[in-house]
Parts: sequence; C-alpha cells; structure tokens
Amino acid sequence: MQAITVQDRDAGVRGLTLSELPHPHAAENDVIVEVHAAGFTPGELDWPGTWTDRAGRDRTPSVPGHELSGVVTELGYGTTGLTVGQRVFGLTDWTRNGSLAQYTAVEARNLAPLPADVDHLTAAALPISGLTAWQGLFDHAHLVTGQTVLVHGSAGGVGSIAVQLAHAAGARVIGTGRAGDRETALGLGADAYVDLDAEKLAGVGEVDVVFDVIGGDILERSTALVRPGGTLVTIAEPVTVHPRDGRAVFFVVEPDRARLTELAQRLRDGRLKPIVGAVRPLAETASAFTPAKRVPGKTIIRVTED
Repeated sequence: MQAITVQDRDAGVRGLTLSELPHPHAAENDVIVEVHAAGFTPGELDWPGTWTDRAGRDRTPSVPGHELSGVVTELGYGTTGLTVGQRVFGLTDWTRNGSLAQYTAVEARNLAPLPADVDHLTAAALPISGLTAWQGLFDHAHLVTGQTVLVHGSAGGVGSIAVQLAHAAGARVIGTGRAGDRETALGLGADAYVDLDAEKLAGVGEVDVVFDVIGGDILERSTALVRPGGTLVTIAEPVTVHPRDGRAVFFVVEPDRARLTELAQRLRDGRLKPIVGAVRPLAETASAFTPAKRVPGKTIIRVTED
C-alpha cells in the first residue's frame, strides 16, 4: 500500500516521503480502515510519538496523521461495536502508524460510525478539532450559558469549532486572529472580533474563559483577561503563567466515541460546520504541511476516491 512516511527527525517536512509499506496487521481490538480522507497537525513531526512507540523504542519509518474517515475492511480478534464495510471516522493512536496511508490499524474504541450523508472529507476535519474544542470548553473550562469566552485562532481548525460550540451553548464569544478572518469568525457565531495584528488584546476586558491555540506571547497576555474564578485553557504549550485568581489548564485531546457520535449528529443537523480549507492528494502531503499560502480552516488529504 502507499503511505506517507518519515524516517529522519532532523529532516522535518523535507523528510515526508511517499512510500510502499506492507498492509497493516489488526491486533486485538483493532480494525483495519481503508482511509478515504485524512487530517494532520503541522507540528506533529516534533511530537515524540511520531518517532517512538509507547516503550520509547524507535519505530521509523512511521506514518504521521491522526485523523481519518474511511471504511472498515477487517476486524482484529475480540473487536466489537464495528463491522466490516462500516463507514467510520476518528483518531489514530499517537504512537502507532497514522492516517496518511491507504490502510491503517486503529483501536476500535477510537472510532465512531459515520452517517451515510456525511462525506469523508468533512468527517476527517472533525475528530481532533471537534474533540479538542469540546474538551477544552466543557470538560476543562466548564463553560456555561451566559459566560464570555475568548477564542484565539477563531477561524482555524480548532478555533472555528470552538466558536460554534460556545455560541450554541449560549456563551458570548469573542474571536481573535488576522484581519482577513474577521468575517469568517463572525459568520460562525462570534459576537466580536479582535485583529491581533492591529488591535489591543487588553481592550477585550475580563472574560470567563480563554481558549488558546497559539501560545507564546498571546498566551501570556491572555492571563490578565481571566476574571476571578475563570479558566485559561491552552493546547499550544505547557502552562508556565497563570491568571491571578483563576485556573490555567494545558491538555492533549483524548479519543471519545460517544462525543464523536454527538459531533457527527450536530454536523448532520446543520448545527456544526467544520471548515475544510484545502484538499490535497496523498502525494502532495509534504507541500500541504508547509503551504505557500495560508488557508483558513483544516487542510485535508484525499487518500482514496469515493
């Protein structure tokens, strides 16, 4: 089968190679998925799990990518809850070969059924972004109706979902990003928008929740905006600064079949719309990791034609 592999950690994106690999084996409680569409995170080539297994052993050449939508072709021993021929979407393990391949082995519990009326390209944009936004807003920040949330990167893959979920929950939403993303964020449900290049972040005033996907100086300056009892949540980097009278949380998204199922239902109902920014074939994955032009939303790799 064809897959994108990496073998040299120092090579970075230049080391992404279209390779021929053996068909994957379905271990206990696994399924084999024929991947139709895949998502990736640009920074994952820096993650330890891209290069080593759970025991810390080198596992190169490894296949990156951790979001997928496709069809189950094989069940491992003991696998329940899914069937051969079923459409699914979800997350691959952080320390195993991922989704940028024609076939991949995935723990069944990391996948959810994909409704027939949801296309694979849209579904592949949902697992990491949707689960990250939900877990950050509700599991970690405990956002409730009537509160105010500041969402950084509000036109990006995670931020755009966070804006929609927070708006649907009855929160007041303030988005941030570049000037060109203002209308996108407002169209998704943001009540106000801050151009981080031209407007003062401090002008936002106090908020109950900050959802950060940027890190660095933006994360540090955001701590002053959290009102007493509020929460700053970030996925960008471990927290080194804290709000004076609030909490700061750094987290890594976790698989959740039940939540994926709920997100898919919201998508079907028109209550949620992942932004697919660009669609590229598997052979062009390297250029997708470092695009010449920034595109709002999530870049998706089309692996198999429907």
